[in-house]
Amino acid sequence: MRPIILLISLCLTFASGPFALAEANFSPRSAKPFSDPNYFPLAVWLQSPSRASEFRKAGINTYVGLWRGPTERQLADLKSAGMYVICHQNAAALAHLSEPTIIGWMHGDEPDNAQSKGQGQGYGPPILPEKIIADYQKIRAADPSRPVLLNLGQGLAYDNYIGRGVRRNHREDYPEYIKGCDIASFDIYPVVNESKEVSGKLWFVAQGVERLAKWSRGEKLVWNCLECTRISNLERKATPHQVRCEAWMSLIHGSRGLIYFVHQFKPTFREAALLDDKEMLAAITELNKQITELAPVLNSPSLKEKARVESSNSEVPIATMLKRHDGATYLFSVAMREGKTTAEFKLEGIPETYSVQVLGENRSLKLDKGVLRDDFDIWDAHIYKIGPLP
Repeated sequence: MRPIILLISLCLTFASGPFALAEANFSPRSAKPFSDPNYFPLAVWLQSPSRASEFRKAGINTYVGLWRGPTERQLADLKSAGMYVICHQNAAALAHLSEPTIIGWMHGDEPDNAQSKGQGQGYGPPILPEKIIADYQKIRAADPSRPVLLNLGQGLAYDNYIGRGVRRNHREDYPEYIKGCDIASFDIYPVVNESKEVSGKLWFVAQGVERLAKWSRGEKLVWNCLECTRISNLERKATPHQVRCEAWMSLIHGSRGLIYFVHQFKPTFREAALLDDKEMLAAITELNKQITELAPVLNSPSLKEKARVESSNSEVPIATMLKRHDGATYLFSVAMREGKTTAEFKLEGIPETYSVQVLGENRSLKLDKGVLRDDFDIWDAHIYKIGPLP
């Protein structure tokens, strides 16, 4: 009986102790810098802090993951570059709990995938959600002031992903995994994906974001990863236009943080391949600039049922998000399938005298009795700012 009594006592102590109180009162949106309306997370995955200043010039403001870190040197380099980091909670990190450079903690990557047994030993099952939840509790107990990020694999968006092994087609696992984090993220790279079910279908990015938002019931921050290199595909690589489309698909469907995957593994390994790609780097820099300028808008609540859209091409539906900020209305829109169409937006409560600017495109449109019409080319995304004439 004694072991059982002791176990019950420990469980009661833990449940009523300071960690439980901190967890109950904790919201990732209240932690710094997440409470700043001007901060929108634009991150890179597992990059050397020695390149932080280069990524900063491209509009990146956050690192996610540090190779064999964090170390004292890595943290110093990131602080010098004015870069935030979400990293593992090792001894070096715990020695810097007062350091604002560290804004969050992270689990190991993709626990939902089949796990390697070691070289030549094959793969075992994914890590159980119970283990992720238990690890989350330990991380939060050590520091209840920062959110914990969990990045999941492509099985979250693509049910038939073979990389999940014995848990392939077990969608029900994911709401359980999400219980073990404050920031729920995932990755899928449709352009370079080898599966015919996914290849070229950019909307898998939006599908994953939508699932995270639904399964987390609005209690977690939702982030996702984006492709911007060929990774391991020798035949295909996303174009800047496709990456921009994936980004706005993500944001319109509820993502509140983007993580760029910038590695290349084939034909040669390049850790920061984005920095060597002038065309893509320029496009990502411009995209990040626009997102950063719109951060207060993106961080504001969305307006529900105030905008309706009809597409002239039924094969190309248009997804939208509507927000109001500082006296202006912002309509975000993106084509969800590959093809051309004309969209007709019906907006409620917008005066006829208001002007419509298409942000980043140096053009304007007119409202016609609350109706806005615009053309969409392949994988287009348009952002409209609607407000009083200057």
